[in-house]
Amino acid sequence: MSLNAEQLQALMLQIRRWSSELGFSGVAVSDTDLSIHEPGLQAWLDAGYHGDMHYMESHGMKRARPAELVPGTIRVLSLRMDYLPADQGWRERERARQNDASQAVISVYARGRDYHKVLRQRLQQLADKIASVTGPFGHRVFTDSAPVMEVELARKAGLGWRGKHTLLLSRDAGSWFFLGEIYVDIPLPVDTPTQAHCGTCTRCMAVCPTQAIRAPYQLDARRCISYLTIELKGSIPLEFRPLIGNRVYGCDDCQLICPWNAFAQSNPASDFAVRHGLDAARLVDLFAWTEAEFLSRMQGSAIRRIGYVRWLRNLAVGLGNAKPSAAVIAALNARLDDPSALVREHVQWALAQHT
Repeated sequence: MSLNAEQLQALMLQIRRWSSELGFSGVAVSDTDLSIHEPGLQAWLDAGYHGDMHYMESHGMKRARPAELVPGTIRVLSLRMDYLPADQGWRERERARQNDASQAVISVYARGRDYHKVLRQRLQQLADKIASVTGPFGHRVFTDSAPVMEVELARKAGLGWRGKHTLLLSRDAGSWFFLGEIYVDIPLPVDTPTQAHCGTCTRCMAVCPTQAIRAPYQLDARRCISYLTIELKGSIPLEFRPLIGNRVYGCDDCQLICPWNAFAQSNPASDFAVRHGLDAARLVDLFAWTEAEFLSRMQGSAIRRIGYVRWLRNLAVGLGNAKPSAAVIAALNARLDDPSALVREHVQWALAQHT
């Protein structure tokens, strides 16, 4: 079905209404030309900043060429969904937990249901609604699940600007949100990019425990705690273990310090409600979970994808950085003969920190 300019404008108005009904807090449209970012992407890969994420290398420039990834694509719908808990004082509580070495700090986004599933379902529902007007059309939905330059697409569409920590920032929502995309073959009217508003601020760079933000807008994933605790499959380098502190899945430091997150929006949806007390869990308690308990409690969680062995690896590092106590030492000693050599290595390192 071919739509004229007036019909396309009317469809866009419907898309904005539908997206709001589906729980999205922002939607904007861009074209597919990301060629200006190809040299930077190649330089980042050449520097090895992607670490062991070899899929980023194998995808090559498809990340910057939407029409190569999904032939026929001429527009990209970028959508934002906030995920903060609907309560007050969360920033102060997060900082307090980071300073309590007995606590297991898990990135806020991972405490509820797996966002991949939540967003993917709702993006497809939005695509179905579009099809109800246009008839069948070429499209594909993405949620951090393919070679997509989601921040640059969202920036180009006007949802925000790229912060120096490389995350998307919005004047009215900070950075505590997920992004999702729908590649489409419909010539929807495009939106206008917004200006950047970081100015001379470098707080995100200064606060990073491992100095992973090597320069403004340049992240060395190999040093990033999120990479080390989630993407890295092997042994965590010795130099980073003390710097990780009690962060056992992801890291929110650069977001917690960002002034724009004073305007972050909460989401009352039950999907992102905290499960299994992960906002107040102790390292010792989580380290005592059996594999069956881990798999059961992490069912439907993004955390489950790292598996039980890496979960224990991360917790062992946290326990190595905890204040020495009988409970900490006993917990580590109980894992000295763990079936996994990876776990045993990190347990031995943790015990050595307390001798």
